[in-house]
Order: sequence, then C-alpha cells, then structure tokens
Amino acid sequence: MTRPLPGEEARVPAGIARIGMLGGTFDPIHVAHVAVAQAARRELDLDEVVVIPAGQPPHKLGVEMAPAADRLRMVELALAKEKGLVSSRIEIDRAGPSWTIDTAVALHEAARAEGLDLDLTMILSADAFASLPAWHEPERLLRMVRVAVAPRPGTAAPSLESLPSALLDAAIGITILRGPNLDVSATEIRRRVAAGRSIERFVAPAVARYIKEHHLYRQGSTSEDTT
Repeated sequence: MTRPLPGEEARVPAGIARIGMLGGTFDPIHVAHVAVAQAARRELDLDEVVVIPAGQPPHKLGVEMAPAADRLRMVELALAKEKGLVSSRIEIDRAGPSWTIDTAVALHEAARAEGLDLDLTMILSADAFASLPAWHEPERLLRMVRVAVAPRPGTAAPSLESLPSALLDAAIGITILRGPNLDVSATEIRRRVAAGRSIERFVAPAVARYIKEHHLYRQGSTSEDTT
C-alpha cells in the first residue's frame, strides 16, 4: 500500500467516478466548510464533493442543535453557486445515529446500482482525523474510502503517526491537503447570532439571511461544535 505525500494527488485509474464526501453537523455550514470541500475537489481532482449534514450525530445525541431540515437547507443555500459541490440528505433520511460507515456503504451501493465504479474520498478536519480510532468500525471504513485531511488553525498538524498501526494498515490512501487554513467555528457563529452580532463574513449571504428569517440560534447554543 502506498500513501500520497502531504498535498500529493491520490491517483486512481481513468474511468472511475471520483467523489468526495464531507460530513458534519453543519450547525450552521460556514465558509471554512465550503473552502475545505473546494480545496479537496481541486487538489485531488474529484468529480464532485457531496456535503452531508448528519441527522443524529452519534457524538452529540441529546445535544440541542438546529433541526435537521434547517441545517440541510442552509447547506443547500451555501452550495447553490459552488461548482462541483452538492448536498445530500442521506443521513437525515436514515433513522438512528449517523454513522459514517453506513453512509459510505450506502454511497457505494447506490453507485453499483447505477453500474458505476466509485472511488470515494472522506474529507476530514485535522481534529476529526485525530479522533478516527474512536469512530464506529474505523478499520472497515478506511478499507472503503480514501481520506483527505484538512489542516486547521489551533489544531496539531495532521500526522499519519497519530493513527494506530491497524488503521494505517487498513487505509487505502491518506492525503494531507495544503489548505485552506481558515479559522472559523460554528460555535462562534452561534454565539455571535445570540449576541446580535454580524456573521456576514463567516457564512454565505443566503445562509445569514436564512438564520435571521428563521430565528435560529437566538437563545445561544449548549453545544461546543467547532466545525
């Protein structure tokens, strides 16, 4: 098994659909989410990146957050003018915790049903990458997807050595992206909304309008989601 050097494009045979998947709570989606998705699409020459809001994030069961329908709609608004980025409601429509392995399996099955070969890349922030050993069925997941890791200000630089050897042995490909290194957090956005402060430079204009029109985050947030 070979792994690309940091920032090196992962290569796959011609004729295979190269799709990225970026999951998260997206409460709300912000400019760093979009920038990471576009960076992965460009650096890895992906055909498309699917942005997937979680229905029930397993690590946040019982945590208050905006309704799934609102989070999905904000993702749709944020991506409306973004080339090569599309939204998916696959996790919102699936009952139970939104395990990433289930989503990867579903995407592969959907591609096979259409007669397509799928090369799937899971896009992660550096902190999410560091937490991979605690994920649900991580070895099985890493046998099914490539991984692209985006650096993040305030978080240790992504390192392959941070993963247990069993996960490294299972991985079919890990690439460290070069950017975009934007320091934006959903927690801070929610706090700014609750305090009546502007969020215009942190989210797409359409998302800012949606938050205002639907009175989201007015009571603050109890969660500490930095994504």
